[in-house]
Amino acid sequence: MSESDLKIHAERRIGSVLCGKYRLDSVLGVGGMAVVFAATHRNQKRVAIKMLHPELSIHEELRTRFLREGYAANTVDHPGAVAVLDDDTAEDGVAFLVMERLEGDEVDRLWEAHGRALDVPVVLALASQLLDVLAAAHAKSIIHRDIKPSNLYVTRDGTLKVLDFGIARARDAASAGASATSTGMMLGTPAYMAPEQALGKSKEIDATTDLWSVGATLFTLLSGRFVHEGESVTQLVVMAATTPARSLATVAPHVDPRVVALVDRALSFARPGRWPSALAMRDAVRATYAQLFGAKLGKEPLLRLL
Repeated sequence: MSESDLKIHAERRIGSVLCGKYRLDSVLGVGGMAVVFAATHRNQKRVAIKMLHPELSIHEELRTRFLREGYAANTVDHPGAVAVLDDDTAEDGVAFLVMERLEGDEVDRLWEAHGRALDVPVVLALASQLLDVLAAAHAKSIIHRDIKPSNLYVTRDGTLKVLDFGIARARDAASAGASATSTGMMLGTPAYMAPEQALGKSKEIDATTDLWSVGATLFTLLSGRFVHEGESVTQLVVMAATTPARSLATVAPHVDPRVVALVDRALSFARPGRWPSALAMRDAVRATYAQLFGAKLGKEPLLRLL
């Protein structure tokens, strides 16, 4: 089913009430695994509802895994991980998660609105908060596996929220099933995939896999370009699996060499060449900001972004 068809199907649900308590008000977004609705609980609390696509909900194991993995964000126990408040199954058998409702905007939309290139202070502020969330996740042995601009959200108070913790593993289950559909078949997003992820080497996916994706995200936000560029998804996956990343300096010569070095190290083809941990990279980001701007890195750049 195409994205437009999924959206049309989702919009038909607007106005319906799930399990007698959650009224669906509008569609916030449609992805490969699920659709997200703005909703209101019967007690008038505003929430977000993430509903697994119907064709995926018919697989009992996948539905169970989607609900279970949805709580990975709660396990992270960090203000930057979106809290899951409830889960249930709709009357038509579709599984859904109830999440805190965010006010602000996704980083990819902010990037588009700013001409597909964000200033260095903004990108470093995003990186600092993102890496702090990932450090908390990695300490709990949780690997996100799908870090990209559309999974990052800046709230009105300048807090970065990381979306879709745990969903990548549910997507993995979808792609592994013999009767899986084309929806949600790929684990991760090709433009932000580390080599080991593109190769499907699940046993090699670790914290540094997320850090490669952080590097790719910063690369794109600063330059307006992807690390690898190809004519198809297949070509992107092949390039991610076989070709070392080019330096940020080749597409963004205006960026300070110290920032280039941060990003390039994260994008090392070999895992030992990357930052050893999210904490190490976060501290380097904050130190670089202090060197460049003579101030401590806080939320101000993100508040200006909004």
